[in-house]
Amino acid sequence: MAKQLDYHTIREIFTRFHEAEPEPKGELEHVNAYTLVVAVALSAQATDAGVNRATRELFKIADTPQKMLDLGEDGLIEHIKTIGLYRNKAKNVMKLSKILVEEYDGMVPNSRAALQSLPGVGRKTANVVLNMWWHYPAQAVDTHIFRVGNRTGICPGKNVDAVERAIEDNIPVDFQQHAHHWLILHGRYHCKARKPMCPTCIIRDLCQFEDKTI
Repeated sequence: MAKQLDYHTIREIFTRFHEAEPEPKGELEHVNAYTLVVAVALSAQATDAGVNRATRELFKIADTPQKMLDLGEDGLIEHIKTIGLYRNKAKNVMKLSKILVEEYDGMVPNSRAALQSLPGVGRKTANVVLNMWWHYPAQAVDTHIFRVGNRTGICPGKNVDAVERAIEDNIPVDFQQHAHHWLILHGRYHCKARKPMCPTCIIRDLCQFEDKTI
């Protein structure tokens, strides 16, 4: 684990991220808050690309909790059976859809606690929804952010909660809204787990990773 970088270095890193991609976007396709919740819940231990392939047709016919209930669990499975753990995920999607209809008038709540009370929705999923739909600067820490945060020293921590706190505590507030997207995209396409692309990395000179590739 690298040492926590200082304020000025972190500001320079995110200034570069911003210059390279001013408006980073999440890669999960969705049409409203409900389909975003479903997409993020389905993405656990799966790739965004794989989820998008499965949900593209699904969301054309089931873009509300009631329509999902009308489709039924077997109908949902037909659409998502290419995704890992699809049976358990299908059960959770049906359960959360029922709760949304019965307790929230079919609307997706916009508090972290309410979101986390839904089956299959953990803190990371809740934070993604809060950030992407309601533009709240919540930080959803996945494996990419955990790796980048600890390699670089931007937001080191022994677990995802510690990394989330490090982001909130150390990244300047004007970069908080897009911070987790910049970090995810950097980890997904540049600071890869096995073969990080250090020679072409835009923050190579600021990063504390000791095993930089040549």
